[in-house]
Amino acid sequence: MPWPRAGKGIASSNDLAAVALYLIKHCAIRRAAIVDLDVHQGNGNSAILGGRSNIFIFSMHGAKNYPFRKVPSTLDIDLPDGTGDDEYLSRLQNALPRVLAFQPDLVFYQAGVDPLKEDTLGRLSLTHAGLAARDRIVLSACKRSGIPVSLALGGGYAKPIGITVAAHVGTYKIVKEVF
Repeated sequence: MPWPRAGKGIASSNDLAAVALYLIKHCAIRRAAIVDLDVHQGNGNSAILGGRSNIFIFSMHGAKNYPFRKVPSTLDIDLPDGTGDDEYLSRLQNALPRVLAFQPDLVFYQAGVDPLKEDTLGRLSLTHAGLAARDRIVLSACKRSGIPVSLALGGGYAKPIGITVAAHVGTYKIVKEVF
């Protein structure tokens, strides 16, 4: 599948973008939304899918984190270093209705665990309880709206690695709880 020119330093392929384009091309869905909550801005999604009227890209990420030149998404929320649970969850709850108002047929949810306080590359300060609340907010909102979700795990650079593993397991526990 040919990709649009992404530019210097931008990934030319991306799992979520590839699947979204495939499903739209084959008429499985008309509209998609990407909810990218990895700590790094969703520059690959935006470089490949940006400007398409049938795809909404929402990225909430660390403002001073990689990539240092951001590729604009449909909705970007840049968070300052040290952002904790309360501010993060408030910003998410305020933004999510805009994503759902787009009325996607499918939400691709990038559930990065690198916003954790213990993450060596994350620069944000979420707790495991904060990540669980984040997952519950996104998944419950999609369920209430009748929108299917495709979950992708991402990120996770905590030491020891067990912290990252526990965060990924926590996401699956919330999926089981909600669905």
